[in-house]
Amino acid sequence: MADYIVRATAANAQIRAFAITSRDTVEHARSAHDLSPVVTAALGRLMTGAVMMGSMLKGGKDLLTLQINGRGPVRSLVVTADAGGHVKGYAGSPQAMMPPNSAGKLDVGGVIGKGTLTVIKDMGLKEPYSSTVALQTGEIGDDLTYYFAASEQVPSVVALGVLMDRNNTVKQAGGFILQLMPFTEEAVIGALEKKLASLAPVTTLLEEGKSPEQILEDVLGDLGVEFTGRVPVSFYCNCSKERVEKVLTSLSREELKELIDEGKDVELNCHFCNTDYTFSVEELKKLYR
Repeated sequence: MADYIVRATAANAQIRAFAITSRDTVEHARSAHDLSPVVTAALGRLMTGAVMMGSMLKGGKDLLTLQINGRGPVRSLVVTADAGGHVKGYAGSPQAMMPPNSAGKLDVGGVIGKGTLTVIKDMGLKEPYSSTVALQTGEIGDDLTYYFAASEQVPSVVALGVLMDRNNTVKQAGGFILQLMPFTEEAVIGALEKKLASLAPVTTLLEEGKSPEQILEDVLGDLGVEFTGRVPVSFYCNCSKERVEKVLTSLSREELKELIDEGKDVELNCHFCNTDYTFSVEELKKLYR
């Protein structure tokens, strides 16, 4: 199943919903960055949440960035997504390790630790919108739920999951976001809470072969779910040698001259996709001129 997001409403538009399958996207990140299993789960959850949040953006050029800074071994996670289903991300310490938690699961909260979540929305205005909240559990779904309530005043449920295979590749990844509109009736809220209390984890539902549509049917079917759109999802980085070259052109002439005098090729790395770009001494001389 290729990765995609589905949008929906329920209870006569009192609830809006998003659901995603993101296995290939998370596996791409794991492979590109050579992530440990627990960091794959952490970055995979953040990417999964970010790309659903990105699909909420209105403009085609709008960008969403999620930054987590924690005291745990991974130190930081950075993810960027747009409205078209593109997402990319990296971890501060890709190979960070953590023993399983008390339930025998990958300890995402432990590898992140206490810290902050910053949400930045660049919508082409003079200044990007930015909001920082304290991490609640470090499990990411809980933290995004708290962000929506504290910063956007939108009661939400964010469920995210990444399941690793025995060979440490990604077996399943996905999630959903449910948001209540200001006019949501108490009876609707009660019915939703009851359904969520008995719902299996996202990765269990994906392992059962359920699609994003079927997951939302499980959660919202009794409330009259209506699907309104579908967006393909992929790991995508817009870096290029020309873009990376701008880093070198931002150096002073003296700094460029020092690199040339060393007589060695210069290698620059894109943090998001881990692609290396090599500039020869002749290319450095051309930039210097």
